[in-house]
Amino acid sequence: MGNNRTLGLIIAAAIFIADQLLKWLVTGPLGLTMVGQQIALLPFFDFTLVHNYGVSLGLFQADSSLGRWILVAVTALIAAIVTRWLWTEKSRSDAIGLGLILGGAVGNILDRIRLGHVTDFLDLHFGEFRPFLVFNIADAAITIGVLILLARAFLAKGDGNKAENENA
Repeated sequence: MGNNRTLGLIIAAAIFIADQLLKWLVTGPLGLTMVGQQIALLPFFDFTLVHNYGVSLGLFQADSSLGRWILVAVTALIAAIVTRWLWTEKSRSDAIGLGLILGGAVGNILDRIRLGHVTDFLDLHFGEFRPFLVFNIADAAITIGVLILLARAFLAKGDGNKAENENA
């Protein structure tokens, strides 16, 4: 259990550092300072600066200072719950998923505290079609972490039903 906790915390720290470093690189040395400004990298991938005042998919826009701090508090509560879960998690794959979620949440919390918004810039597109809104490393880590937890939950449930069917 301790090794899984350590692994999850290392992953969380790595995601947090990578997220903050890449945000600094894009908005500092690479010079994206105005919302909508772009750097074309590949025919299907750009850096496009966006300030996200809401949560994922632009939901729950925090248009006021109170809204901003409510989002910080809710996200911090989620991060605390994830940390507590990670502390007792026995499954290595769940610890990895929780580490991804925790690192992403803390990265976005820091943005919201420092800047009042989350800095997004990863822009995947195929012509004018964009399968995702502009996002950042933290968002990607949170999404992948949740998918890992969901996959594990469904696979574990399937394995349990299989065992129950074999015993019947």
